[in-house]
Amino acid sequence: MTIPPETGTVDAPSAESTAAKAIHSADGRPLRDNNDPRNKQRQGNGQGNQPRRDRRDVHGWVVLDKPIGMTSTQAVAVVKRLFQAKRAGHAGTLDPLASGGLPIALGEATKTVPFVMDGRKRYRFTVTWGEERDTDDTEGRVVETSDSRPGAAAIRALLPQFTGRIEQTPPRYSAIKVQGERAYDLARDGEVVELQPRPVEIHELTLVDQPDTDHSVFEAECGKGTYVRALARDMGRLLGCYGHISALRRTLVGPFTENDMIPLEQLEALCNRAASGEGSLADALLPVETALDDIPALAVTRADAARLHRGQAVLLRGRDAPNSSGTVYVTVAGRLLALAEIGNGELIPKRVFNLTGLTASSGRNERD
Repeated sequence: MTIPPETGTVDAPSAESTAAKAIHSADGRPLRDNNDPRNKQRQGNGQGNQPRRDRRDVHGWVVLDKPIGMTSTQAVAVVKRLFQAKRAGHAGTLDPLASGGLPIALGEATKTVPFVMDGRKRYRFTVTWGEERDTDDTEGRVVETSDSRPGAAAIRALLPQFTGRIEQTPPRYSAIKVQGERAYDLARDGEVVELQPRPVEIHELTLVDQPDTDHSVFEAECGKGTYVRALARDMGRLLGCYGHISALRRTLVGPFTENDMIPLEQLEALCNRAASGEGSLADALLPVETALDDIPALAVTRADAARLHRGQAVLLRGRDAPNSSGTVYVTVAGRLLALAEIGNGELIPKRVFNLTGLTASSGRNERD
């Protein structure tokens, strides 16, 4: 495995996003939403005339249980403000309609964002049958209707066609770039956007409930680049009844599960207690290396750590030297030091971490 380029502050949409959807006026005319960069000058920073507080070094992960109605960009801004952090970003967009796991990287954790974004995602979602919408969810305009409704047997018979490696055409309102422009911007401007199918991996797709004839509840586990909205759209077309997403919750992102999630209200309460001297913000953080669960760890001596910290390679020798190659994360005295590559008997640093500042409390180094 090669180490991805450093991402720094990350706010790039991931492929499972229902990012930046259309909002329509009463006459059906698309309006710009709050994610549109053309609105930023009008919106301001949302803080009024409050004085800007000094930022500080904070390093770790907060897995926010994002509420419905909040954009991923807004969620990052809120968490960054609560921690007064210098740097923050997220590992995969979750649109306003959706709730659930939004991993937010603070400080040096932003260097590990690609490892989370490349991991599997799990969703629980509801499809409403009988209508297809231009955004493939409830916020769009109805473009097709049907009186037909699928039975559970017909749905289950269809699911194998959407399992494994399949070709999927992203929604027109998606963050994919077309000749340098986001597809959702082109669609809002009335342009016909023709997106090409691309391969995605659906590891599991299950019908878990059918509360009535109009709705079906599914669970899906998928790889990077999958659009759940497109699943609803394509299933509806093949079933001859049309469909769109009406509820969506993300329950897993890479190494982060529902057990790691913290609701916004709980996070705000913790931060308020910490500000008054009761408790610590460190209790809300997961360690930076949590994102590296699937990568082998390699402990080094302090002398070797000093060389790696200066960006110098270290020779691997002796009976304890690893005989493998590839990416490892390096620790010294139990503390994360670097991401490195093993090759030709050397340990070559690729990303060095500087964890000076606020980090996860020692009790959070072992997850529940």
